[in-house]
Amino acid sequence: MSSWSSIFPTQEGASAGYNRLLRLATFAGALGGVVILSVATIVTVSIVMRNMGLRGISGDFELVEMSCVFAAGLFLPLCQLKKGHIMVDLFTAWMPLRIIKSIDRFWTFLFAIAWFCLFFFMFRGMEEIREYGDRSMLLQIPMWWAFLPSILGTGLSGLIALAQVFLWHDNATATDRN
Repeated sequence: MSSWSSIFPTQEGASAGYNRLLRLATFAGALGGVVILSVATIVTVSIVMRNMGLRGISGDFELVEMSCVFAAGLFLPLCQLKKGHIMVDLFTAWMPLRIIKSIDRFWTFLFAIAWFCLFFFMFRGMEEIREYGDRSMLLQIPMWWAFLPSILGTGLSGLIALAQVFLWHDNATATDRN
């Protein structure tokens, strides 16, 4: 067992493709957590500095805005892989498991389409903002940087959703809700 296997999780008996995407999604989620922790530390230091009568960290609110976008985009793949999105089974709980699985696959496929649409439109939006040269007010951070994690997250979420529909439909289905 390598040292990497203790950091990046795998699922016993799962395919190599599933474990690769699990590791990638976990890494993206961990990176999102590091971003949130870092900006929370920066904001805390800035508030303490202001309470001590010193000037706070310039642009801390810009960092909060950017980090929320970064983290949200990076958390998406793990949420899709674990089927952590809201599922309302009020109307399907009484149905046979086979039908519930079919409905789940259908909606997961629609999720994949939605993820790829978001990927495409965010990529186009990033290109336009990059050409325009828009920057944040205080820190002068290029605004197109905020799109990168979301583009990565939606693209990876789309791949995961497609794999859930066509490759692993027996791994992550209605039985995993509990």
